[in-house]
Amino acid sequence: MYRKKECVAMLLAGGRGSRLYVLTKKVAKPAVPFGGKYRIIDFPLSNCVNSGIDTVGVLTQYEPHVLNAYIGSGQTWDLDRLRGGVYVLPPYESKKTEWYKGTANAIYQNIQFLEDYDPEYVLILSGDHIYKMDYNKMLQQHKETGADATIAVLDVPLSEASRFGIMNCKPDGTIYEFEEKPKEPKSTLASMGIYIFTWKKLKEYLINDEANEQSSNDFGKDIIPAMLNNGEKLVSYRFKGYWKDVGTIESLWEANMDLLSPNSGLQLSDDSWKIYGRTTGSPPHFTSKQAKVTHTLLSEGCEIYGDVSESVLFSDVKIGKGAKVEYSILMPGAVVEEGATVRYSIVAEKAVIAKGAEVGGSPSDSDVDNWGVAVVAEGVRIGSGAKLAAKEMADKDLPDVK
Repeated sequence: MYRKKECVAMLLAGGRGSRLYVLTKKVAKPAVPFGGKYRIIDFPLSNCVNSGIDTVGVLTQYEPHVLNAYIGSGQTWDLDRLRGGVYVLPPYESKKTEWYKGTANAIYQNIQFLEDYDPEYVLILSGDHIYKMDYNKMLQQHKETGADATIAVLDVPLSEASRFGIMNCKPDGTIYEFEEKPKEPKSTLASMGIYIFTWKKLKEYLINDEANEQSSNDFGKDIIPAMLNNGEKLVSYRFKGYWKDVGTIESLWEANMDLLSPNSGLQLSDDSWKIYGRTTGSPPHFTSKQAKVTHTLLSEGCEIYGDVSESVLFSDVKIGKGAKVEYSILMPGAVVEEGATVRYSIVAEKAVIAKGAEVGGSPSDSDVDNWGVAVVAEGVRIGSGAKLAAKEMADKDLPDVK
């Protein structure tokens, strides 16, 4: 029996991330690299430890190998604890063997893990959002209001509200209605997919939901509506700060570019709220006399001989002589050879852009409506002289142009 914990976090990290296409062909979405030295999952894990929550279950499912290896013992986030710490929780064989059917079912299958810590409260998190948040402030509000569930909400523009689950609230913040992606939203308070539940209450609803064969076993579609219908006390927690769901190619690119903007609200240099990530142990980055680097994040191990601007470069990236990279994200070990051009693109780990190849293009090069970020998958080689246009994706090698 473990020592009792006031609050245990459960981090949902099993999503396929299908809208990231080739970037999640071999890794789960939370393991996708971000910001030059991190992976997406570093943000919720760092938020937990900064908020004083030292027991975290990470629920994995799709392509978990990279994510499992990355989390390891949790030492990176100071979560290698004797009592508590971080635990990887994949689906496992029991009396009834099955994958996680939905977000609620994933927690249901791990009721025993939670019971071992006998928590008063459970914090449910998503593993694919970029933000900094003090969960302890949300927990204090949950306790002060006597809520059965507290749901973090973000005020979004009315024009975008139809993309989210919308919480309609009374003046005191009490939620009286939930609308899933309404065509005509009544408010602009969007659910962030971050919940705090009183554990005894949540356990009851998880068991009832699992017994309902018509349920989709989802928090937003089933658990939250059921609690509202039964008159449970649900309260909103208003978050004011940077938050982005990086579930699409465009949003992932935008969030990385936000790191280059001093006014975006996404700052990683704040010592009072650090985001922790594993280091590679690579040597310091190197820029030659011929290199020209402007407004770019460089990580350890980079070697730059060409021109780079408005970009985010991860560890061990190589840029050859005469190469040009702008408004792009180059993930660990990516190589851009001599004379190649990369613009408005995401180049995944260990991909190679060969001599004279061209990847991506700016919005002015084509119809803006049809423009998009070009993406090169992990380990793919774009052959010498080959071209990959804006919005195109390469998950296989492109041959040299002769």
